[in-house]
Amino acid sequence: MKCTALRHVGSLWCLQSRKVALGSNPELYGHCLQLYGQPPLESVSLVQFETFAVERLKLLKSVENLGVSYVKMSDDYQKKLSTELCSLNFPHRTSVKRRKDHISHFILRLAYCQTEDLRRWFIQQEMDLFRYRFSILSAKYKTEFLHRNNLKYDTVSIEEKKTLKDELINSSYGISGATIAEQEFYRVPFQDALDLVRLRKVFLQVGYAYIPHQDIVTIVLNDFRTRLSKALALTARSLPAVQSDERLQPLLNHLSHAYVGQDYSFQKNIGKVSLEQIDPLSTTSFPLCMRQLHKALREQHHLRHGGRMQYGLFLKGVGLTLEQALQFWRAEFVKGKVDSEKFDKAYAYSIRHMFGKEGKRTDYTPYSCMKVILSNPPSQGDYHGCPFRHSDPELLKQKLQSYKISPGGLVQILDLVKGMHYQLACQKYFELTHSVEDAGFSLNHPNQYFTESQKLLGGGKEVKKEVEPPQRGQEIAGSNAQSAPTQSPKVQALDKMGDLESFFLDE
Repeated sequence: MKCTALRHVGSLWCLQSRKVALGSNPELYGHCLQLYGQPPLESVSLVQFETFAVERLKLLKSVENLGVSYVKMSDDYQKKLSTELCSLNFPHRTSVKRRKDHISHFILRLAYCQTEDLRRWFIQQEMDLFRYRFSILSAKYKTEFLHRNNLKYDTVSIEEKKTLKDELINSSYGISGATIAEQEFYRVPFQDALDLVRLRKVFLQVGYAYIPHQDIVTIVLNDFRTRLSKALALTARSLPAVQSDERLQPLLNHLSHAYVGQDYSFQKNIGKVSLEQIDPLSTTSFPLCMRQLHKALREQHHLRHGGRMQYGLFLKGVGLTLEQALQFWRAEFVKGKVDSEKFDKAYAYSIRHMFGKEGKRTDYTPYSCMKVILSNPPSQGDYHGCPFRHSDPELLKQKLQSYKISPGGLVQILDLVKGMHYQLACQKYFELTHSVEDAGFSLNHPNQYFTESQKLLGGGKEVKKEVEPPQRGQEIAGSNAQSAPTQSPKVQALDKMGDLESFFLDE
């Protein structure tokens, strides 16, 4: 089978087509945990490349959500994370699963090295995943892991433990005179244990920290973070070598903004929302980003191209037909400085293009939360983007107060924003505005927010509207779409947002 070989070049891989037999490296996968110091040198197909990456991204998203929903390393947290690892086929006890874990980590390194925000997010989730995996190892496997990775911290001898017995007992949590003889301690340079020193959890003497075995994870995590941070920085500097490959670069760009949930490009609710319903729906079932765009459109009678793209595709996903969308945007723009003739010339084409009726006839998909957060940040006069990510905290607070969010709820949302958990802040906004303790889903998409809101408010029923007979324009557009050549799912996935932005530029 023709595969795509992934070779390490400096800190990257380059792609080279050749035939290679796949096999697990017993030395590389000899332990169930690793620091990802050595990159994979074998070949994987492009399909497997993308599958591994998407499944690991789902895992890291779960790690992020669980880290905010539960106390990290609590029993509930560990049970939930263990379930997620199994459901995504990531148990790392066998060499086959370790291979997937290894390769998928390095693929996401390529995708998440591109900006400081992406690197920070990736490092945090990988650290949380590593902490969990290390914590469930037995003492024997922890020691083996340290030795395999040259983390050969000096073990405190029995004689020295006797000499320092009182100091070690007083400085270490859960250590008593009866257990200290069985407890291993490590002597580590204090600068490698600053987190423990700051918490006064270790004994210090002549520049060394004496660390009990159960706390060595803190030292290993610091080492892991340092290595990963340096590797991502090196990868980012070398990234142009990969960006020249036309097969790999679209995949990496897609992964860094990837949405791994339901596909909202298919309009299962088409025609079920009337134009008269949009105003009340905007206050009850729109996420804050879309509520903000709708309010700005009603007040300004215009949105710049970034806002039209974000809001227009959202409304398409909600269920507006092409004819409804043209009517909606025309009615609002003509209230401002755009007359009907100018609208038809400057804006109607872009709306038809959005619905796949012009140009490449691609059925464009609504923006996911990741795309809203990470791409095309708003500038002066713009209203698109994510309010939790792009708004000044004080302005965000005022806006939430105007929407009757309780003081306690405000604190919760702003704490999540401060921690850069923007999607979780939006999910908390959902819970507060719908008066539920737990939303019951992980928010990844504005249209998901709308759908879940309608389910909750309607008792699980969809938005209802009498079906209108299709107009002549829609029939023609439909017949044109049927006659258009179809693309493979892979091409469609990479070309979803291809050239749409060029049709939304203002004059």
